[in-house]
Amino acid sequence: MPTPTIAPLAHASPAPEAGASAARKARFWDRIARKYAADPIADMAGYEATLRRVQGLLSAEQDVLEIGCGTGTTALRLAPCTRRLLATDVSANMIAIAREKLAAQPTPQLSFAVADADAPVAGHKACDAVLAFNLLHLVSDLDQALAQVVQALRPGGLLISKTACIAEMNPLIPWLALPLMRAIGKAPHVLCFDGDALQAAIARQGMEIVSVERHGTRGKDIRVFIVARKPA
Repeated sequence: MPTPTIAPLAHASPAPEAGASAARKARFWDRIARKYAADPIADMAGYEATLRRVQGLLSAEQDVLEIGCGTGTTALRLAPCTRRLLATDVSANMIAIAREKLAAQPTPQLSFAVADADAPVAGHKACDAVLAFNLLHLVSDLDQALAQVVQALRPGGLLISKTACIAEMNPLIPWLALPLMRAIGKAPHVLCFDGDALQAAIARQGMEIVSVERHGTRGKDIRVFIVARKPA
């Protein structure tokens, strides 16, 4: 029997009909992709804790989708724990870097594709798990993005996410600093919500919250790790 694969519904850079929002996001992340790839992880201990947690949730029988994979570092670490992992990002330049990493570190379970997390990425009920790391605050429409996740998941499948909850920061940052940085092209559009609001948005899609955790090891941790299950 052939091994199941996740067929991406988007294979190239966002076309004009994909909408101004996807094109705007792609332009920003394309421009900073190389710098993003070179920046060190700020909290390596927290990052490794998250990786260990996610590895414990995955298995070699699962078809997995990652949305907003950036330059693919996390996908390369997690793919060996899966049957197939399709990792996607709206930025063609980010995906180009990810493919360079994959060429240097061949991982047969892993493939990359350009796709916008606000639009359908995989087929209906194609995945056993969807991963969204440092991504849900960057989508254009949180409810729409989560609805796409639910559609892609098989019954009983997991959403495994880690999200910066901007509303938990000093109010001067989301309401003053970020708008100024956006105005000069130094920051992307972000959604400002806290952990409770994110849980409520996930619950609105009919998913069951399985776990809510914080893995940070350096000061206040605004990145909430949430595991949610689609009802069987």
